[in-house]
Amino acid sequence: MTSLFENIPSREPNTRLVNVIIDTPRGSRNKFKFDEKLGCFKLSRILPVGHVFPYDFGSIPGTCGEDGDALDVLMVMDEPTFPGCLITARLIGVIVACQTEKGRTISNDRLIAVPQTPANTPTIRELSELGTVWVEQIEHFFSSYNAAQNRRFTPSRRLGAAHAERILRRAMTADALKGGS
Repeated sequence: MTSLFENIPSREPNTRLVNVIIDTPRGSRNKFKFDEKLGCFKLSRILPVGHVFPYDFGSIPGTCGEDGDALDVLMVMDEPTFPGCLITARLIGVIVACQTEKGRTISNDRLIAVPQTPANTPTIRELSELGTVWVEQIEHFFSSYNAAQNRRFTPSRRLGAAHAERILRRAMTADALKGGS
C-alpha cells in the first residue's frame, strides 16, 4: 500500500516553507503515529497522567533523520489541529539532542516551526524569540516524555532557523538516498 502522504513534498514550491503532517495535537496525552501498512493514524501510546503535548507534534514528509523516521517538528501555535492535518510552516530553530535507548545513542533533534498561511504571516522568525524559559519547558517535556518510555533525551544546544534548514536539507538527501518512504 502506498502512503497517504507519499506525494506531499517536504517543501512548498519556490519558498523556504516546509510541509508538516501533524500526528499528535497540542494538549493530547494520546501519541498517534501514521501506520503506512494500514493507511491510517494509530494510537502509539498514552502518556502518563500529567504529561500532554505542549504544541502540535508532527513530521516533515520526504525526510529521514538518524532514527530512520521523518524529521520531528513541534509546531508553536495557539490552538490544536488534528492528526493528519497538513500545515505549511516556517522553521524557526532546532533543539539539538541525543536520545539513548538500550545503550544506543543517536541524534534526535526537534525542529521548531510556526504556521504560515497566506492570511497568517508569523511574527516569530527565530527560536530565541520564544524566550529561554519557554524553550526550557519544551526541553523538559521531551526529556520527561522519553524518560516515561525508558529512553534518555539529552538536549545539548538551541540553534536558529539557519541550522534547522541545514538539518532539513541533510534529511531530504538521506530520504532520497534511502529511496523515499
